[in-house]
Amino acid sequence: MQARQAQTKRRTEVIGIASGKGGVGKTTLSSNLAVALSMMGKQVMLLDADLGLANAQIALGCQTQYNLSHVIAGEKSLKEVIVTSRQGVKLVPGASGVHQMAAISAPVTAGIVQAFSELDDEIDYLIVDTAAGIAPSVLAFMEACQRRFIVVKDEPSSIADAYGIIKVMTRDLELDEIYLIPNMVESQAAGAQLYRRVNEVCDRFLGKTLQYLTSIETDELVLSALKKYQSVMEFAPGSAGARDFRRLADAITNLPEISHLSGGLQFFMERLVKQNSGG
Repeated sequence: MQARQAQTKRRTEVIGIASGKGGVGKTTLSSNLAVALSMMGKQVMLLDADLGLANAQIALGCQTQYNLSHVIAGEKSLKEVIVTSRQGVKLVPGASGVHQMAAISAPVTAGIVQAFSELDDEIDYLIVDTAAGIAPSVLAFMEACQRRFIVVKDEPSSIADAYGIIKVMTRDLELDEIYLIPNMVESQAAGAQLYRRVNEVCDRFLGKTLQYLTSIETDELVLSALKKYQSVMEFAPGSAGARDFRRLADAITNLPEISHLSGGLQFFMERLVKQNSGG
């Protein structure tokens, strides 16, 4: 019985968050979602996988002396670079502005993932904040995740680029469990309408449908919180933004378990190593 309980507890759900283009609030969404889940009593780890322009530490207000580049160079272990934010989120910092990280190779990516084997933390959710676009490293991370969130704004370029990454994930990689997260929309109704529009196009031209949880409404307090190096849940807990992130976190915790997938960090590691080795 104890072994079964331990196995259940250690089943980590891995959520990849991506966007077709930059400037849609992907990292802000990732960090605020991580905080919202943490405030619900969940054990959360945020992997800043935007390896060329990492900035999740800014959104969480963390001081990070070391990052993934130090792990890759063999200077630090993964445990030594992890920092815990004041909200209780365990952050694996990316390497901002490091050129070789922006053009990360398959062996290096595999090495990062292998380093996760040394972690023995009890993690409920691993949130993987990827770079924007469809670079090979982004697709490798997304393929290794169990659920995939695509952040989109109601702008033609954002919609077109979101469709582009969805097309690659569904046609080339044959991925499922893809969720559209409308961000910075005028209202929940506007967000739901944006989802329906994008989903209709995906259904018609790709033969795939997307899933939907909720939308994040435009709220200036989200940006104000970011400027103060805080999550909006801390800065303005009664705001529309905080409400929407709590709603998203609640919806995630109520999703059914993905029964056909083996669980957790081990699954994530095995999948990412496999993809980068060409298996």
